Amino acid sequence: MTVAFTPPPSPATLPRARALVSPHSIPALPRHVRIQYDPVRQADAVLAPEKVFWPNDISLDILRRCDGSATVSQIVAGLAAEYDAPEADVAADVETFLQEWSDKLLVKL
Repeated sequence: MTVAFTPPPSPATLPRARALVSPHSIPALPRHVRIQYDPVRQADAVLAPEKVFWPNDISLDILRRCDGSATVSQIVAGLAAEYDAPEADVAADVETFLQEWSDKLLVKL
């Protein structure tokens, strides 16, 4: 009887565990992602390797606050005060936005 040995998969081939946003998460832009103003379009773009995103003003406000020092709760409180909106509504939108961008590897949690 012959038993074939299959080596375990390398860490590089394993699926990445999904990071989940919580009020205590401290989001930051990864090194490969940056916000840059485009003078031709007169708009800010989010640049990632081989990708360009054109977020709206509110999305940019969220991303600019992802500096690696503020928690999601602090970001929500600041945005709620700035836009004079209920924190619960802002929290739902911010957490959904950050989760989507984290899943695309555009925000670190």
